Amino acid sequence: MTVLSFDQEGVDVVYEGTEFRMDKELIEEATRKNYPDVTDHEVLKLIEEDPSLSGEPRRITEIIG
Repeated sequence: MTVLSFDQEGVDVVYEGTEFRMDKELIEEATRKNYPDVTDHEVLKLIEEDPSLSGEPRRITEIIG
């Protein structure tokens, strides 16, 4: 299970027991979107090859709002 913790400057990730940070600039470059407009599902797809997506995608602006 992957755990994502969003803030204004990026995302703290725990993936398969490994913790790391994805800065908002990296996420913007990878998705070609402004950070607040990226969804949690899009971030998960950057981390996992075939993520198990459940529920509706939520924009980062809604999560940290």
